[in-house]
Amino acid sequence: MAGPLEGLKVMEMAGIGPGPFAAMLLADLGADVLRIQRPGHPAFTAPKFDVMARGRRTVELDLQQSASIRTVLQLAERADVLLEGYRPGVMERLGLGPAACLERNPRLVYGRMTGWGQSGPLAQAAGHDINYIALSGALHAIGRSGEAPVVPLNYIGDFGGGGMLLAFGVMCALHESRSSGRGQVIDAAMTDGAALLSAMFYGMHAAGQWSSARGENLLDGGAHFYDTYACADGRHIAIGAIEAKFYAILREQCGIDDPLFDRQMDARAWPMLRHRLADVFETRTRDEWCAILEGTDACFAPVLDWEEAPRHAHNAARETFVSVDGVVQPAPAPRFSRTPAAAPQPASPPESDAAAVLRAWGVDAGGRPSCSAA
Repeated sequence: MAGPLEGLKVMEMAGIGPGPFAAMLLADLGADVLRIQRPGHPAFTAPKFDVMARGRRTVELDLQQSASIRTVLQLAERADVLLEGYRPGVMERLGLGPAACLERNPRLVYGRMTGWGQSGPLAQAAGHDINYIALSGALHAIGRSGEAPVVPLNYIGDFGGGGMLLAFGVMCALHESRSSGRGQVIDAAMTDGAALLSAMFYGMHAAGQWSSARGENLLDGGAHFYDTYACADGRHIAIGAIEAKFYAILREQCGIDDPLFDRQMDARAWPMLRHRLADVFETRTRDEWCAILEGTDACFAPVLDWEEAPRHAHNAARETFVSVDGVVQPAPAPRFSRTPAAAPQPASPPESDAAAVLRAWGVDAGGRPSCSAA
């Protein structure tokens, strides 16, 4: 392992979505992440396709057995960080809650990832990303005018407002512990995170600069100069020419001299301007527009699919994507000048020699039947 987090020891209680993503971020940057997985945990057909599980070892422990609970507590004594994503109260019922773990290791950073949070009327309710971002106001804001909200995959709740928030919280708590010598519990909730990602829009709304009407604002597809457009070949491009000087370059490169386009910031003209700009972009293919606009200050990019993005010249030059065991995937990020991350390793199935993995953490499993291989 290499990277700025080399030497950091992290326990991950295996789950889905934001927890594994946070653990992947830490493992990518050098942390020694040990994944504790229940026997029978759902798995990909081949571990190499489980990209979010890359870079860490996995041990199966049956948490219904007292010997396994003792093993997890012993691991917690040696860990810097513990990550869990169960419903509130589950870890406590197992005897692995914050009080039990911090009693054994007062410096432990105990990261808790949930949708609704550890408290509140909905804390015990089931949910998924779409529900959490709906409650935060974020989902309402995404979509076309007069149409239903558009589901933005699970970027906002699971990954941006969830996993990244948890990883950020972990690093903040670790920084504080350098002076206090004490760990603490992190309550990372996707509702909180999705709301936090919306900070700018709440401010603009309060100032009267952002409408609750979907698809009628500056950055939600309401403005003709910040939107996607179909080309002659049915593929799409993305335009983001907000500033007047960039908008002027867009017009110049596209040969647009229609005086109606002078009304860039007149929201009343946006619907008509969008139609006219759409007509312009339908005159050429996406690649032809790339030849004209890419690399200029028109704020332009082609809309690429999963196969195209890794092959784009910019992404290739920066090595934004890597191939791990034949699976193309995003490379670790961000980048560090002195302590670069190592190339990621594919996820592996639960270790056949779980006792050896535990011993590497200073825990002797003692041949307990709770340690098993897949």
